[in-house]
Amino acid sequence: MELQVGDRFSDETGEWEVVAHPYMGAGGKIAYARVRRVDQPAVVDVQSWSAHERISVKRT
Repeated sequence: MELQVGDRFSDETGEWEVVAHPYMGAGGKIAYARVRRVDQPAVVDVQSWSAHERISVKRT
């Protein structure tokens, strides 16, 4: 897992920023990260991805 605090990525709902250290679950098969919306900092969510799934991020 190469996600770091401060990384940004976009999906269909908007641009998100990683605000806490990502962690693995389900025996290392699912990655989780606490993220917040860049345009609305009060909106915080936990995103999850399969371990084999690639996402493109912008490093700040």
